[in-house]
Order: sequence, then C-alpha cells, then structure tokens
Amino acid sequence: MNVVLDHVEARIIGCLIEKEITTPDYYPMTLNALTNACNQKSNRNPVVAFEETTVVRGLDALQEKGLTRKVHETGSRVPKYRHAFRETFDLPDREVAVLCTLMLRGPQTAGEIRTHTERMCSFGGLDEVEETLQGLMGGEVPSVVKLPRQAGRKERRYMHLLSGVPELTVEEMTLPPEAATVQVRTDNEKIPRLEQDVEELRREIEALRCGMDEFKAQFE
Repeated sequence: MNVVLDHVEARIIGCLIEKEITTPDYYPMTLNALTNACNQKSNRNPVVAFEETTVVRGLDALQEKGLTRKVHETGSRVPKYRHAFRETFDLPDREVAVLCTLMLRGPQTAGEIRTHTERMCSFGGLDEVEETLQGLMGGEVPSVVKLPRQAGRKERRYMHLLSGVPELTVEEMTLPPEAATVQVRTDNEKIPRLEQDVEELRREIEALRCGMDEFKAQFE
C-alpha cells in the first residue's frame, strides 16, 4: 500500500469509512458533517478541533491521491464527499475496518481492535483479528506494524503505516524490567532514604539534648 497520509488526511479517510458503514443514510457526507465527525470527542484519539478549511485542504490532497471524490446529489444544495479507499486498494471488509479503527483511535491491541470494530465487521475471536493483522503486515508494502511492548503492558499494540513508519518513543522501545531488577532498584532507593532518616533523627536527638541541658541549667 504505497501511500502516505498526514494526520488530517488519515482522520478524514477514517471518518468517511466509518460513517459509510455505520450510518449509510448520511453518506456521502457534507463538509460540515465530515468536520464534526473528525472532531468527535468519543471514539477518537487524539481528539482534534479541525476548522472546515483544514478539512477542505485535506480533501483536496486526498482527491489528488485518488482517495476521495466530490459528488453532487440531486436535491442537495451542497456537494458531498465519499472515499475511494476500498476501490483503490481492493481490501476485504475486515482489513478496511481494522485500518479505519487504527486511523481513528491510534495504536491498539488485538483485543481493543476487536471491540472497536464491532459496528463495522464481526470477528469470531482474537485469532481472526490476528489473522487479519497478519495479512495487513504481510506483502511487499505492509500497512500495519506491531509495536514493541510498552513498559507495564502485557500485550503489544498495532499501528497503521498509512502515515509512514512511526518514530518510536523511549517508552515504546522500553521493555518491562525483570522482577529481580525491580527488587534491586527498590533496595538501592531505600538505602539513601534510610541514611537521610537516620541523619534527621540524629539532628532531632541533638536538639533535644541541647534543650534538656538548657532546662537543667535554669535550676543550677
């Protein structure tokens, strides 16, 4: 899949795919409806606040790439927009749904993908999700990548490659430390704290001693 989308283009395509499947009566979409879909506060990560002009620029770029079409429906006073993602890449419904979800929600585990694609397609189990992901990761030009395991997470996440190869953060590249390593680090942190506590106790004892000496001196 030789295409590179910026974050605006990916959000637009994801919204068009989602609305085509989940609310077909309102598809193709007007510019206003599409902008609202991009700016939804639910089912989106990250949440954005695109202006209509931003969406128009994104649509123009997508049309140049052959991924969107402007249509004029009879009786409609404004043009509407539809995607050409399915025709361009000739992907099965499940693969389209997975890519749509990753474009709208960011990196996710196989379990999260299964949950978030329920309205668009049906997976019988995680094995079917993983089979679909393997298909998207295969071929000469993969469209999905499996990210390194994050610290503190059991499952690895998947990310689409429609916006290019991701630059992994330190957090994403770091594996969880072994239990023994955690124990050693905890012990190492305890020693300085104990030394500090002892020093504070010494100062308090010395202050009490001085106070007692002054108190006794009043009666001598």
